[in-house]
Amino acid sequence: MNGTQVLKGDAVPGWQISGFVEYIEAGHKQGDMLLVVPEGSYAVRLGNDAAIKQTIASLTVGSFFSVSFSAARTCAQDEKLNITVAPDSGSLPIQTLYSSNGWDSYAWAFKATSTQTELIIHNPGQEEDPFCGPLIDAVAIKKLQLPLATDHNLLVNGDFEEGPYIFKNAAWGVLVPPNIEDDHCPLPGWMVESLKAVKYVDNAHFSVPRGGRAVELVAGRESALTQVVKTAAGKVYILSFSVGDASNSCEGSMVVEAFASRETIKVPYQSKGKGGFRRAYLRFTAAENRSRIMFFSSFYHIRSDDSSSLCGPVVDDVRVVGLRSFGMRGRSLLHYRD
Repeated sequence: MNGTQVLKGDAVPGWQISGFVEYIEAGHKQGDMLLVVPEGSYAVRLGNDAAIKQTIASLTVGSFFSVSFSAARTCAQDEKLNITVAPDSGSLPIQTLYSSNGWDSYAWAFKATSTQTELIIHNPGQEEDPFCGPLIDAVAIKKLQLPLATDHNLLVNGDFEEGPYIFKNAAWGVLVPPNIEDDHCPLPGWMVESLKAVKYVDNAHFSVPRGGRAVELVAGRESALTQVVKTAAGKVYILSFSVGDASNSCEGSMVVEAFASRETIKVPYQSKGKGGFRRAYLRFTAAENRSRIMFFSSFYHIRSDDSSSLCGPVVDDVRVVGLRSFGMRGRSLLHYRD
Protein backbone atom coordinates (compact mmCIF):
# COMPACT_ATOMS: atom_id res chain seq x y z
CA MET A 1 0.00 0.00 0.00
CA ASN A 2 0.94 3.63 -0.52
CA GLY A 3 -0.86 5.37 2.31
CA THR A 4 -4.44 4.20 1.83
CA GLN A 5 -4.04 3.26 -1.84
CA VAL A 6 -3.91 -0.45 -2.67
CA LEU A 7 -1.11 -1.05 -5.16
CA LYS A 8 -1.57 -4.71 -6.18
CA GLY A 9 -4.61 -6.16 -7.91
CA ASP A 10 -4.89 -9.16 -5.55
CA ALA A 11 -3.90 -7.42 -2.31
CA VAL A 12 -7.44 -7.53 -0.84
CA PRO A 13 -8.09 -11.25 -0.17
CA GLY A 14 -10.91 -12.72 -2.22
CA TRP A 15 -11.13 -9.70 -4.54
CA GLN A 16 -9.50 -8.48 -7.72
CA ILE A 17 -9.17 -4.71 -7.96
CA SER A 18 -8.49 -2.34 -10.83
CA GLY A 19 -7.95 1.41 -10.89
CA PHE A 20 -7.51 3.69 -7.88
CA VAL A 21 -8.78 1.69 -4.87
CA GLU A 22 -8.22 2.65 -1.23
CA TYR A 23 -8.38 0.50 1.90
CA ILE A 24 -10.06 2.70 4.50
CA GLU A 25 -10.02 2.18 8.27
CA ALA A 26 -12.98 3.28 10.39
CA GLY A 27 -12.37 6.77 11.75
CA HIS A 28 -10.13 7.80 8.85
CA LYS A 29 -10.21 11.59 8.39
CA GLN A 30 -10.22 13.32 5.03
CA GLY A 31 -10.10 17.05 5.61
CA ASP A 32 -13.06 17.88 7.83
CA MET A 33 -14.80 14.61 6.95
CA LEU A 34 -14.70 11.58 9.25
CA LEU A 35 -15.23 8.30 7.39
CA VAL A 36 -17.43 5.74 9.15
CA VAL A 37 -17.46 1.99 8.41
CA PRO A 38 -20.74 0.20 9.23
CA GLU A 39 -19.48 -3.40 9.39
CA GLY A 40 -16.16 -4.25 11.02
CA SER A 41 -13.16 -1.93 10.86
CA TYR A 42 -12.38 -1.55 7.15
CA ALA A 43 -13.98 -0.74 3.80
CA VAL A 44 -12.74 0.01 0.29
CA ARG A 45 -13.15 3.23 -1.63
CA LEU A 46 -13.43 3.23 -5.41
CA GLY A 47 -11.74 6.15 -7.15
CA ASN A 48 -12.16 7.23 -10.77
CA ASP A 49 -13.14 4.27 -12.98
CA ALA A 50 -12.10 1.82 -10.27
CA ALA A 51 -13.68 -1.59 -9.73
CA ILE A 52 -13.64 -4.62 -7.47
CA LYS A 53 -14.70 -8.08 -8.59
CA GLN A 54 -15.03 -11.55 -7.17
CA THR A 55 -15.78 -14.94 -8.71
CA ILE A 56 -19.05 -16.49 -7.52
CA ALA A 57 -19.31 -20.28 -7.69
CA SER A 58 -21.95 -22.95 -6.96
CA LEU A 59 -24.82 -21.01 -8.54
CA THR A 60 -28.02 -22.72 -9.65
CA VAL A 61 -28.68 -22.02 -13.33
CA GLY A 62 -32.04 -20.33 -13.87
CA SER A 63 -32.39 -19.22 -10.24
CA PHE A 64 -32.51 -15.62 -9.06
CA PHE A 65 -30.01 -14.18 -6.60
CA SER A 66 -29.83 -10.90 -4.74
CA VAL A 67 -26.67 -8.92 -4.06
CA SER A 68 -26.73 -6.74 -0.93
CA PHE A 69 -24.00 -4.22 -0.17
CA SER A 70 -23.48 -1.06 1.85
CA ALA A 71 -22.21 2.13 0.22
CA ALA A 72 -21.51 5.70 1.29
CA ARG A 73 -21.06 8.83 -0.77
CA THR A 74 -17.97 10.86 0.12
CA CYS A 75 -16.90 14.12 -1.54
CA ALA A 76 -18.23 13.58 -5.07
CA GLN A 77 -21.69 15.02 -5.70
CA ASP A 78 -23.17 12.81 -8.41
CA GLU A 79 -22.01 9.35 -7.49
CA LYS A 80 -23.34 6.10 -8.91
CA LEU A 81 -22.25 2.48 -8.96
CA ASN A 82 -22.40 0.02 -11.82
CA ILE A 83 -23.22 -3.56 -10.77
CA THR A 84 -22.57 -6.41 -13.20
CA VAL A 85 -23.15 -10.14 -13.08
CA ALA A 86 -23.04 -11.03 -16.78
CA PRO A 87 -25.24 -10.79 -18.74
CA ASP A 88 -27.15 -8.58 -16.24
CA SER A 89 -25.97 -5.11 -15.24
CA GLY A 90 -27.40 -2.01 -13.63
CA SER A 91 -26.47 1.51 -12.54
CA LEU A 92 -27.45 2.53 -9.00
CA PRO A 93 -27.41 6.25 -8.09
CA ILE A 94 -26.26 6.78 -4.52
CA GLN A 95 -26.41 10.58 -4.21
CA THR A 96 -29.79 10.49 -2.38
CA LEU A 97 -29.21 9.75 1.30
CA TYR A 98 -31.86 7.73 3.13
CA SER A 99 -30.12 7.07 6.47
CA SER A 100 -28.73 9.34 9.17
CA ASN A 101 -25.21 7.94 9.45
CA GLY A 102 -24.09 8.48 5.86
CA TRP A 103 -24.42 4.83 4.80
CA ASP A 104 -27.17 3.06 2.89
CA SER A 105 -27.49 -0.60 1.97
CA TYR A 106 -28.63 -1.52 -1.54
CA ALA A 107 -30.03 -4.66 -3.14
CA TRP A 108 -29.72 -5.73 -6.76
CA ALA A 109 -30.85 -9.01 -8.33
CA PHE A 110 -29.65 -11.19 -11.20
CA LYS A 111 -30.59 -14.45 -12.88
CA ALA A 112 -27.84 -17.08 -12.98
CA THR A 113 -27.01 -18.29 -16.48
CA SER A 114 -24.08 -20.48 -15.40
CA THR A 115 -22.81 -22.15 -12.26
CA GLN A 116 -19.92 -19.69 -11.98
CA THR A 117 -19.69 -16.00 -12.79
CA GLU A 118 -18.14 -12.72 -11.65
CA LEU A 119 -19.64 -9.96 -9.53
CA ILE A 120 -18.24 -6.55 -10.48
CA ILE A 121 -18.83 -3.30 -8.57
CA HIS A 122 -17.56 -0.35 -10.60
CA ASN A 123 -17.39 3.39 -10.02
CA PRO A 124 -17.78 5.06 -13.45
CA GLY A 125 -17.18 8.55 -12.03
CA GLN A 126 -14.46 10.95 -13.16
CA GLU A 127 -13.57 13.43 -10.41
CA GLU A 128 -10.71 15.89 -10.32
CA ASP A 129 -9.74 14.57 -6.90
CA PRO A 130 -8.85 10.86 -7.14
CA PHE A 131 -9.53 10.52 -3.40
CA CYS A 132 -13.23 11.17 -4.02
CA GLY A 133 -15.43 8.18 -4.62
CA PRO A 134 -17.91 5.87 -2.86
CA LEU A 135 -17.04 3.60 0.03
CA ILE A 136 -18.09 -0.06 -0.31
CA ASP A 137 -18.58 -2.44 2.59
CA ALA A 138 -20.39 -5.63 3.63
CA VAL A 139 -21.21 -7.47 0.38
CA ALA A 140 -23.51 -10.52 0.50
CA ILE A 141 -25.32 -12.76 -2.01
CA LYS A 142 -28.55 -14.63 -1.28
CA LYS A 143 -30.51 -17.10 -3.40
CA LEU A 144 -34.11 -15.94 -3.73
CA GLN A 145 -37.03 -18.32 -3.33
CA LEU A 146 -40.24 -17.63 -5.25
CA PRO A 147 -43.32 -18.18 -3.08
CA LEU A 148 -46.46 -19.41 -4.82
CA ALA A 149 -49.93 -17.88 -4.94
CA THR A 150 -52.64 -19.80 -3.07
CA ASP A 151 -56.41 -19.72 -2.62
CA HIS A 152 -55.77 -17.73 0.57
CA ASN A 153 -53.75 -15.11 -1.31
CA LEU A 154 -53.51 -14.63 -5.07
CA LEU A 155 -50.52 -12.32 -4.53
CA VAL A 156 -47.02 -13.75 -4.50
CA ASN A 157 -44.88 -12.80 -1.50
CA GLY A 158 -47.62 -10.53 -0.17
CA ASP A 159 -46.10 -10.61 3.32
CA PHE A 160 -42.64 -9.61 1.96
CA GLU A 161 -40.96 -12.38 3.94
CA GLU A 162 -38.80 -13.30 0.93
CA GLY A 163 -36.34 -10.63 -0.15
CA PRO A 164 -32.71 -9.49 -0.17
CA TYR A 165 -30.26 -10.21 2.61
CA ILE A 166 -30.33 -7.64 5.43
CA PHE A 167 -27.07 -7.20 7.31
CA LYS A 168 -27.22 -7.85 11.04
CA ASN A 169 -25.90 -4.40 11.96
CA ALA A 170 -27.72 -2.49 9.19
CA ALA A 171 -30.23 -0.55 11.27
CA TRP A 172 -31.23 1.37 8.13
CA GLY A 173 -32.77 -1.42 6.04
CA VAL A 174 -31.98 -2.25 2.42
CA LEU A 175 -32.97 -0.11 -0.58
CA VAL A 176 -34.65 -1.97 -3.45
CA PRO A 177 -34.05 -0.09 -6.73
CA PRO A 178 -36.64 0.68 -9.42
CA ASN A 179 -36.89 -1.58 -12.46
CA ILE A 180 -35.22 1.05 -14.66
CA GLU A 181 -32.02 0.13 -12.80
CA ASP A 182 -32.61 -3.59 -12.19
CA ASP A 183 -34.43 -5.99 -14.53
CA HIS A 184 -35.00 -8.49 -11.72
CA CYS A 185 -36.54 -7.17 -8.50
CA PRO A 186 -34.90 -8.45 -5.26
CA LEU A 187 -38.46 -8.68 -3.84
CA PRO A 188 -39.83 -11.80 -5.58
CA GLY A 189 -43.22 -11.22 -7.18
CA TRP A 190 -42.99 -7.42 -6.95
CA MET A 191 -41.73 -4.56 -9.13
CA VAL A 192 -40.61 -1.07 -8.15
CA GLU A 193 -42.15 0.95 -10.97
CA SER A 194 -40.91 4.40 -10.07
CA LEU A 195 -37.92 6.73 -10.14
CA LYS A 196 -36.84 6.10 -6.56
CA ALA A 197 -36.23 3.03 -4.43
CA VAL A 198 -38.37 1.48 -1.70
CA LYS A 199 -36.83 0.35 1.57
CA TYR A 200 -36.94 -3.26 2.78
CA VAL A 201 -37.04 -3.34 6.60
CA ASP A 202 -36.89 -6.05 9.27
CA ASN A 203 -38.39 -6.43 12.72
CA ALA A 204 -34.95 -6.48 14.35
CA HIS A 205 -34.58 -2.74 13.72
CA PHE A 206 -38.08 -1.48 12.80
CA SER A 207 -41.70 -1.94 13.71
CA VAL A 208 -43.26 -4.41 11.25
CA PRO A 209 -47.05 -5.00 11.19
CA ARG A 210 -46.80 -8.76 10.67
CA GLY A 211 -43.97 -11.29 10.41
CA GLY A 212 -40.34 -10.34 10.04
CA ARG A 213 -40.23 -8.08 6.97
CA ALA A 214 -42.12 -5.17 5.38
CA VAL A 215 -41.64 -2.35 2.85
CA GLU A 216 -41.28 1.34 3.68
CA LEU A 217 -42.36 3.79 0.94
CA VAL A 218 -39.61 6.37 1.35
CA ALA A 219 -39.95 8.65 -1.68
CA GLY A 220 -43.57 9.77 -1.98
CA ARG A 221 -45.14 9.30 -5.40
CA GLU A 222 -41.70 8.50 -6.82
CA SER A 223 -41.65 5.23 -4.87
CA ALA A 224 -44.33 2.88 -6.28
CA LEU A 225 -44.60 -0.83 -5.52
CA THR A 226 -46.60 -3.03 -7.91
CA GLN A 227 -47.58 -6.61 -8.68
CA VAL A 228 -49.73 -8.09 -11.44
CA VAL A 229 -52.17 -10.74 -10.18
CA LYS A 230 -54.01 -13.41 -12.15
CA THR A 231 -57.75 -12.72 -11.91
CA ALA A 232 -60.95 -13.57 -13.77
CA ALA A 233 -62.51 -10.67 -15.65
CA GLY A 234 -65.78 -9.60 -14.02
CA LYS A 235 -65.11 -11.40 -10.74
CA VAL A 236 -65.12 -9.45 -7.47
CA TYR A 237 -62.06 -9.49 -5.19
CA ILE A 238 -60.95 -7.99 -1.90
CA LEU A 239 -57.55 -6.30 -1.54
CA SER A 240 -56.46 -6.08 2.10
CA PHE A 241 -53.23 -4.65 3.51
CA SER A 242 -51.64 -3.01 6.56
CA VAL A 243 -50.43 0.60 6.70
CA GLY A 244 -48.26 1.80 9.57
CA ASP A 245 -44.98 3.39 10.56
CA ALA A 246 -41.63 1.77 11.14
CA SER A 247 -40.97 3.24 14.62
CA ASN A 248 -38.11 5.27 13.17
CA SER A 249 -39.21 8.81 14.14
CA CYS A 250 -41.14 9.23 10.90
CA GLU A 251 -44.02 11.37 12.18
CA GLY A 252 -47.02 13.19 10.77
CA SER A 253 -50.04 12.64 8.56
CA MET A 254 -49.36 9.83 6.11
CA VAL A 255 -51.50 8.63 3.21
CA VAL A 256 -50.96 5.44 1.22
CA GLU A 257 -52.72 5.25 -2.14
CA ALA A 258 -53.62 1.75 -3.30
CA PHE A 259 -54.81 0.72 -6.76
CA ALA A 260 -56.47 -2.55 -7.75
CA SER A 261 -57.60 -2.92 -11.37
CA ARG A 262 -59.69 0.26 -11.92
CA GLU A 263 -60.42 0.92 -8.24
CA THR A 264 -58.37 3.13 -5.94
CA ILE A 265 -58.34 4.08 -2.28
CA LYS A 266 -56.46 6.54 -0.07
CA VAL A 267 -55.63 5.26 3.41
CA PRO A 268 -54.68 7.94 5.98
CA TYR A 269 -52.47 7.08 8.92
CA GLN A 270 -51.46 9.48 11.69
CA SER A 271 -47.96 8.49 12.73
CA LYS A 272 -46.28 9.29 16.03
CA GLY A 273 -43.10 7.62 14.80
CA LYS A 274 -43.30 4.91 17.47
CA GLY A 275 -44.84 2.01 15.57
CA GLY A 276 -48.40 0.86 14.99
CA PHE A 277 -50.57 0.10 11.97
CA ARG A 278 -54.07 0.00 10.54
CA ARG A 279 -55.71 -2.57 8.33
CA ALA A 280 -57.48 -1.47 5.13
CA TYR A 281 -59.77 -3.28 2.68
CA LEU A 282 -60.76 -2.47 -0.90
CA ARG A 283 -63.34 -4.32 -2.96
CA PHE A 284 -62.72 -4.31 -6.71
CA THR A 285 -64.01 -5.97 -9.86
CA ALA A 286 -61.34 -7.34 -12.16
CA ALA A 287 -61.53 -5.67 -15.58
CA GLU A 288 -59.20 -8.23 -17.16
CA ASN A 289 -57.62 -11.60 -16.47
CA ARG A 290 -54.59 -9.82 -15.01
CA SER A 291 -55.02 -7.03 -12.45
CA ARG A 292 -52.37 -4.55 -11.36
CA ILE A 293 -51.96 -3.90 -7.64
CA MET A 294 -50.02 -0.73 -6.79
CA PHE A 295 -49.02 1.22 -3.67
CA PHE A 296 -47.32 4.58 -3.16
CA SER A 297 -47.13 7.29 -0.53
CA SER A 298 -49.01 10.51 -1.31
CA PHE A 299 -46.46 12.69 0.47
CA TYR A 300 -42.77 13.00 1.25
CA HIS A 301 -41.66 12.59 4.86
CA ILE A 302 -38.43 13.32 6.73
CA ARG A 303 -37.49 11.83 10.08
CA SER A 304 -38.13 14.17 13.01
CA ASP A 305 -34.72 13.35 14.54
CA ASP A 306 -32.78 13.84 11.32
CA SER A 307 -33.72 16.48 8.76
CA SER A 308 -31.76 14.77 5.96
CA SER A 309 -33.24 11.25 6.04
CA LEU A 310 -36.24 10.35 3.89
CA CYS A 311 -38.85 8.03 5.37
CA GLY A 312 -42.47 7.07 4.85
CA PRO A 313 -45.35 4.72 5.65
CA VAL A 314 -44.89 0.98 5.90
CA VAL A 315 -46.95 -1.49 3.83
CA ASP A 316 -47.24 -5.13 4.86
CA ASP A 317 -49.42 -8.27 4.78
CA VAL A 318 -50.96 -7.58 1.36
CA ARG A 319 -53.66 -10.04 0.30
CA VAL A 320 -55.97 -10.49 -2.68
CA VAL A 321 -58.80 -13.05 -2.41
CA GLY A 322 -62.10 -13.62 -4.15
CA LEU A 323 -65.11 -12.04 -2.47
CA ARG A 324 -66.68 -15.45 -1.74
CA SER A 325 -63.45 -16.63 -0.11
CA PHE A 326 -63.27 -13.44 1.92
CA GLY A 327 -66.83 -13.91 3.15
CA MET A 328 -68.07 -10.34 2.61
CA ARG A 329 -71.03 -8.92 0.71
CA GLY A 330 -72.13 -5.42 -0.25
CA ARG A 331 -70.59 -2.23 -1.52
CA SER A 332 -66.93 -1.23 -1.81
CA LEU A 333 -65.57 -0.73 1.67
CA LEU A 334 -62.72 0.74 3.63
CA HIS A 335 -62.15 -0.39 7.18
CA TYR A 336 -59.44 0.44 9.72
CA ARG A 337 -58.22 -1.50 12.68
CA ASP A 338 -55.68 -0.07 15.17
